[in-house]
Amino acid sequence: MEFDILHGWDLSPRDAILLQRQLAGQVSLQDSIAKPIKRVAGVDVSYRRRAEQFHAAVVILDYSSMAILEAVSASGHVAFPYVPGLLSFRELPILLQAFRKITMTPDVILADAQGIAHPRRLGLASHLGLWLDLPTIGCAKSRLCGEGSEPALERGSWSPLLDAGDIVGRMVRTKDRVRPLFISPGHKTDFREASAVVLNCCRGYRLPEPTRQAHLLSNRIRQEHEARGE
Repeated sequence: MEFDILHGWDLSPRDAILLQRQLAGQVSLQDSIAKPIKRVAGVDVSYRRRAEQFHAAVVILDYSSMAILEAVSASGHVAFPYVPGLLSFRELPILLQAFRKITMTPDVILADAQGIAHPRRLGLASHLGLWLDLPTIGCAKSRLCGEGSEPALERGSWSPLLDAGDIVGRMVRTKDRVRPLFISPGHKTDFREASAVVLNCCRGYRLPEPTRQAHLLSNRIRQEHEARGE
């Protein structure tokens, strides 16, 4: 997959924060996902705590059947420090290496990360969407910012997530009586479509199948590297 360079990565945390604020103004919350949706991608990055070797996975699935169509990975060294709110500056460089290997272009991408539900409205899902110029959705297991009441216990129930008076996402129940996910538009989609896509991709698990499969692959790649002493 080919895409233009959005910016360089030789940044200090202070520079990264300034760039986040600039890029947040380029995020689109207008739904531009091609219909009918045919292919959906899930992404994940795996690494040991305090380690600098990162392993990224991109898995593309058929939107109707959730059958895996393509799966790629990339591994590399990361030097950017851990700073809350700047996760994308650690994980995206390796993740973009993986995207350069795929042969199929997905209609929408799901990330186990935040979209605009971020203090500066630019979580990893939004940042990725700007890099690839594709619709992306943040599908996080925990909240980074915002407040809201718990949705009803039935699958498909949701409640708004608000931060500083802005609606930044939805808390969505993807399975009866399990903890909700924190769904937010990343880029080129809206709140309603982001929730609908995630729910369609949840097939018996709390997590949507694309990110679940990407998580399994990234962990397997990490374990294989560790077994070889890399």
